[in-house]
Amino acid sequence: MAVGSGGPNLTGIWNGLYTYSDGRSISFVATLIDGGGSLSGTTHEAASSGGATLCASLTGAHSDGAVTFTKTYDRPGMLYRSPIFYRGALSSDGTEIEGRWTIRWWTSGKFLMIRPAPRGETVSQHAVEKV
Repeated sequence: MAVGSGGPNLTGIWNGLYTYSDGRSISFVATLIDGGGSLSGTTHEAASSGGATLCASLTGAHSDGAVTFTKTYDRPGMLYRSPIFYRGALSSDGTEIEGRWTIRWWTSGKFLMIRPAPRGETVSQHAVEKV
């Protein structure tokens, strides 16, 4: 399912987790739209201090297994003003993106995003296993 030089199409719903250096983890849901290697989309997550759901916009790109995007919160509070830069690697089956996030020079951590395998690939795999 290649699209342009960007590789597999990343459009879809991704479940993710990002981790701070102190071990705290925050889960999120990302909706990605892939336009031939250019990425846009949104994320939804619980605030790290609890309370309201935080929404953010994403813009980025992917090519040859490398994925980069910037997350900007829609209504940034004091803790959410700076854009967050994500740099990761796409798994060979196109179902995981794993890497690091950075906020300016002062903090960073790891992230992982997962989506189900495309239905057609799952069906093909089962057909091969039965043969």
